[in-house]
Amino acid sequence: MEALVITLTLLVVGYLFGRHAEQSHFRSLREGESQLQSILLFSDKAIPEAFQPCEVQLVGGNTVIAVDYFKRMAASLRNLFGGRVTAYESLVERARRESILRMKREAEAMGASAIFNVRLETASISKGARNQQVSVEVYAYGTAVIPSHGAL
Repeated sequence: MEALVITLTLLVVGYLFGRHAEQSHFRSLREGESQLQSILLFSDKAIPEAFQPCEVQLVGGNTVIAVDYFKRMAASLRNLFGGRVTAYESLVERARRESILRMKREAEAMGASAIFNVRLETASISKGARNQQVSVEVYAYGTAVIPSHGAL
């Protein structure tokens, strides 16, 4: 009985800690996004005349976020019944937003005003005999537009 109580206590503490860490990460993402909202993102490949003359530079941001035990357990239960795996959705959202934020920070350091041809690449990193998903990786990249004299 004592072992069960210890196990349940550890599960609850782990769940609460993971939830707090995830909420803190979302909070920091919102702060970073509001600071860098002036850097515009476009999926267009061509840079419009309004941004000319300019210099261009490749920028990117990479993030790997690990799947915690509780997300893996929730996903396993969801696989039994079907439906959306919201535990993994938040994981991918955090990785995507963090990668875009890192890309914007790199562009800001160069003096860029916009990023064109923004693309996202995702990958899951698996390990073990059952190919368990251990983490998710998101790489955001694009072409930073650095205004020359007379441009934006």
